[in-house]
Amino acid sequence: MNEPAPVVTYTEGALGRIHLNRPKALNSLTLEMVRLISDGLDALEADGAIRPIALTGEGDRALCAGGDIKMIWSLGRSDPAAAMAFWAAEYRLNARIARLRKPWVALMDGICMGGGVGLSVHGSHRVVTERTRFAMPETRIGYFPDVGGTFALSRARQNLGLWIGLTGATIGAADTIAAGLADAMVPSGRLPALLGDLALGRSADEALAAHAADPGPSELAAHAGLIEAAFGAGRMADGIAVLREEGSDFARATLAHLERGSPTSHVLTLHLLRAAKASPDLETCLDREYAADALMLAGHDFYEGVRAAVIDKDGAPRWSPARLEEVNEAALLAALRPLPSLFADLESAAPFEPGEAR
Repeated sequence: MNEPAPVVTYTEGALGRIHLNRPKALNSLTLEMVRLISDGLDALEADGAIRPIALTGEGDRALCAGGDIKMIWSLGRSDPAAAMAFWAAEYRLNARIARLRKPWVALMDGICMGGGVGLSVHGSHRVVTERTRFAMPETRIGYFPDVGGTFALSRARQNLGLWIGLTGATIGAADTIAAGLADAMVPSGRLPALLGDLALGRSADEALAAHAADPGPSELAAHAGLIEAAFGAGRMADGIAVLREEGSDFARATLAHLERGSPTSHVLTLHLLRAAKASPDLETCLDREYAADALMLAGHDFYEGVRAAVIDKDGAPRWSPARLEEVNEAALLAALRPLPSLFADLESAAPFEPGEAR
């Protein structure tokens, strides 16, 4: 019996649909899926009858839980060039989504993490629901926020992206919108009506305005001052000292999140986020992330973090080095060497901007 296609592309009236169809794996991405999404975009962009394109995920648990980390973990040791090829294809897709000339409506219903974030936050219309569980949890597996995550998080409002990227913690709709990583909250029960309006030719802006609801208050925004004081300048160790001195419940919760992550990943992530903030565009950040991928594949913590989280599932990673003060930051960053750009052939077309008539 044939397996169902992991990505399905089709049309509904004026709406193009790209539907992730791997629900048992929480729609996590493989190289085949990345290529199928790209092929789907080829067809939908070329179709003059299609206006917006919606990204959805099968099931009510996740849009996309990220890249297939077991696959990357295995390839990293047996065939690192293949692991790098996966990231290269994924990053080029992320950049393409950012430059689409049609509205990209990403429905971040349920889990949206890692690679799912890369498929969503670079688009023109980002939708969360009351079920959204948004995270860039990479520091907890000895990695760093990639898929253009350094670009998006570095530009998050009130520096909230620093907290999201460093802690790897899961946030809901209100915090995702407060950080500027989503545009509207639509109750999950109204998503079919939203998609129906788009299929009938209603613009993405109008459809979202018609179905959006108040996401409620943001806890992260309420603590933006502390986040900036801890992570806005200085080293990771300085930020931890600020949190310990402040001593609030939020500070203690932040410290607990940080304790779960790799010290090396924290140092690298903070560097990448600051470098991204000074970078001119998404592609520059993706190229830097690609170079960091090669660095992590040659190291220890990525393999150990994935082992502890998804292979042996013992939840007890043995980081090397185990303590933040033992990380040789200068040596780590000196080893982060540029690779040839993934985007030398990038087209110069400007991306779609919300509010344009399409």
